[in-house]
Amino acid sequence: MVFEFTLDIYDVVSYIYIMKVTALIPDDLVRDVKQYAGGKNLTDSIITALEEWLSLKKIHALNDEIMKKPLEFSKGFSADGIREVNRKK
Repeated sequence: MVFEFTLDIYDVVSYIYIMKVTALIPDDLVRDVKQYAGGKNLTDSIITALEEWLSLKKIHALNDEIMKKPLEFSKGFSADGIREVNRKK
């Protein structure tokens, strides 16, 4: 017995890059996300909200890392010196 299986490009993209999710989310939270995210539909609004949340989490993680080990400037560093180097470019 031989089975033939084909996928069109939509199927490939959908199954590789997009996860379909079923979630129980309170109505008031969905309403607020739709209002503040401003997406053209619920999916766009949720994607926008998740991307912004993830960006904030990454910034907080970076801030925590910098708090543990602050940046140190090289000896002889000055803002005027860097401006001069940038002007020459």
